[in-house]
Amino acid sequence: MKEFRKKIFLIMGLIILIVAIGTAGYMAIEGWSLLDSVYMTVTTLTTVGYREVHNLSAKGMVFTIFLIVGGVGTMLYALSTGARVILEGELREIFGRKKLEKKIGGMKDHYIICGYGRMGKIISKELKAEGVKFVVVEKAPESFEEKADVLILKGDATQDHVLKEAGIEKARGLISVLPTDAENLFVVLSARGLNPGLLIVARAVDEDAERKLLRAGATKAISPYHIGGLRMAHTVLKPSVVDFIEFATQSGNIELQLQEINLQGGSRLIGSTLQECRIGEDLGVIVVAIKQATGDTKFNPTFRSTLKAGDTLIALGEISKLKELEEMAGVTGS
Repeated sequence: MKEFRKKIFLIMGLIILIVAIGTAGYMAIEGWSLLDSVYMTVTTLTTVGYREVHNLSAKGMVFTIFLIVGGVGTMLYALSTGARVILEGELREIFGRKKLEKKIGGMKDHYIICGYGRMGKIISKELKAEGVKFVVVEKAPESFEEKADVLILKGDATQDHVLKEAGIEKARGLISVLPTDAENLFVVLSARGLNPGLLIVARAVDEDAERKLLRAGATKAISPYHIGGLRMAHTVLKPSVVDFIEFATQSGNIELQLQEINLQGGSRLIGSTLQECRIGEDLGVIVVAIKQATGDTKFNPTFRSTLKAGDTLIALGEISKLKELEEMAGVTGS
């Protein structure tokens, strides 16, 4: 988009420069008025040639010859180049939109990020690092540089048809980080109506907005200011704890990760205790908590804790070992 605007400005500048030179020349040589000089310059450069405003002097004729030889070709080149740039830009936008719609149409179990400000960019970076499919909805795409590795849909996320274009019926979750609470509230209402089972996380600027977002259908309402304040306080009070949490949750960290692992119905771990699974002995993975299908969470489970279908293990360990645990928790039990 920036390159397109740059070319248009250069072409317009070239045209204005040629017209200005011709106008100044006729005014200086022939002593004509500004309007007569502009008229003569434009009719000469566009090869229209209706009539001469006044009879030309010998110097005026020589100037006109140079203006025709040097200016007409440049003018026609600028106009043709401008038309080509505009046409290419329109075609690129049309085909780019079709290509984007095709990519989004083939997505399933993806996430939709509404808003691509500072928070939206951070969320996109984290999802991309984890290999999660997502599409960004932003109504002002000219405010950022489009990236080939990020699917960006231009549109207002508060509109139902835009969310449908983003594939909300087939999406797994939606994250709304628009600038105002009102916009996030509209997104939550629309998203919940279009997909009742959708995971919805929304940003709340005011404390009252958190309750409203939850009543509107948000699964979670998060206040960045509240979380930021807690993080800063904990950094002062418990610096080592904060450093450990950041280290364990940072994407791309190959040494240690804190991960969620879902136990599927066909897993061979179901019905076994943590001791019988030998997760700690064989993999060196620590199960920090077990979130049951009922919603209850058991922190620091003992070796006698029995695993059930639908449980979610909050596990801490190396990425390679966590992947092995995910395979054990899968249907195949491999």
